[in-house]
Amino acid sequence: MEANRGQNGIQLLLAAEQEAQHIVNAARSAKLARLKQAKEEAEKEAAEFRAHMEAEFQKKLAERSGDSGANVKRLEQETDAKIRHLKNEASKISQDVVQMLLKHVTSVKN
Repeated sequence: MEANRGQNGIQLLLAAEQEAQHIVNAARSAKLARLKQAKEEAEKEAAEFRAHMEAEFQKKLAERSGDSGANVKRLEQETDAKIRHLKNEASKISQDVVQMLLKHVTSVKN
């Protein structure tokens, strides 16, 4: 009877060991699955962040390119305004300059 009882105890221990091994394997599988899921989530988040930063960069680049065109247009307008101003000023004093030049050219000094 005692041999039967010892044999039964060994069977219980083996069954418990197998059950423990299944629990450990299930835990390892769950851990690996969770790590894989976490890695995928991190890669997705990194890709979204990268796309967001790239979009911001492209937006700023477009703004600066647009500013470049706007700057060129603004500079052309300022240049045209200055040229008109200088022409107006020149036309106001051109008669005086011509008279002064004629006076100095036609006068004779000894």
